[in-house]
Amino acid sequence: MPNFKNYLSLVILTGAVGIWSSCGPSKPAEEPIDETFATQTDKLLIKVDTLYTGFENPWGMTWLPDGTMLVTERKGEVLIFKDDKFTGEKIQGLPAVHEVNQAGLLDIAVHPKYAENGWIYIAYAKNFEDSTGATTIMRFKLNGNQATNQEDLITAGPSWKGGRHFGSRIIFDNDGYLYFSNGDKGNIPMNAQNLNNAHGKIHRVKDDGSIPSDNPFTDSLGNVSSIWTYGNRNPQGMVYDKVNNRIWEVEHGPMGGDELNIIEKGKNYGWPVITYGQNYDGTPITDITEKEGMEQPVHYWVPSIATCGMTLVTSDKYPAWKGNILVGALAKQHIARVELDGTTYVGEEKLLQDIGRVRTVAESPDGYIFAITEATGLLVKLLPIR
Repeated sequence: MPNFKNYLSLVILTGAVGIWSSCGPSKPAEEPIDETFATQTDKLLIKVDTLYTGFENPWGMTWLPDGTMLVTERKGEVLIFKDDKFTGEKIQGLPAVHEVNQAGLLDIAVHPKYAENGWIYIAYAKNFEDSTGATTIMRFKLNGNQATNQEDLITAGPSWKGGRHFGSRIIFDNDGYLYFSNGDKGNIPMNAQNLNNAHGKIHRVKDDGSIPSDNPFTDSLGNVSSIWTYGNRNPQGMVYDKVNNRIWEVEHGPMGGDELNIIEKGKNYGWPVITYGQNYDGTPITDITEKEGMEQPVHYWVPSIATCGMTLVTSDKYPAWKGNILVGALAKQHIARVELDGTTYVGEEKLLQDIGRVRTVAESPDGYIFAITEATGLLVKLLPIR
């Protein structure tokens, strides 16, 4: 496995090409790929093409139908890429964000019917006058590079001081419902078990932010009616399996206990009543890891890898990985390739060790896998060779 820190130094010092390409367009898939610096994984030979090296804290990425890629920076920017190259342009006119620690501008997604309606969705920490913030879903349209028709759809309250555990990912299902994740905000873990607040939950709304009538919790008892699941500590990764109508999610445990879950209507995922992790000072959070009425993870990580953005490999370009889940690892600085047998965990492989803090992994509409990293500030594209 290559040492990416050494490769990055090579680029800076010598301008070398190969696995670390210039910011120019990648070669078309039909052209032979130079195998210099190719990496042999357990099941596939790949080459990593580095497209950009200037990120600070990238968070989410999505594509428009014309191939334009949008990548968020947590400080409140959306960078515009075309043909795998940064255009130098950013989306203008977006709202200021509550940029504190983990909070800021987070995920971005396009409406499944974007070609018809032009809606782009972002999850961001909305800034309030009392210096608090709350995870908010907003949608807007583009007029050139200008964000227009901006609408805040739903705010996951109450607003919170500080910047821990804001989530957040956005996905759409086959019926056009929008799901977003919101962390427990850190200081009060039992937020996740309390249906009267929006923290530590996965939420489900219509594409205009209104609440579906078949959501599991009504507001008649003071419950937050957008809640789909609860007991989720800090979910920073979600992906929708369109074929099997299934939502996969990863969330941060404390010290140990990161989880891979299947997200199902109305279920309780246990935090902080059950966990495979412990406090950061080594003391126990709870003395149980299982409890009736609370879901067990499909898999958990001890020690934590700091799970983040994820994707499900559906592309024929990676036949040996098809059906695998790729999970970004922040603390352990790799991509975890998770093999599954249906919904059962089989095993995993660490890809691209030491590439940096992998914030998210995504499969583009044309079937290629991309990843973005913090610290090293990279946008990379994984090119399959054989």
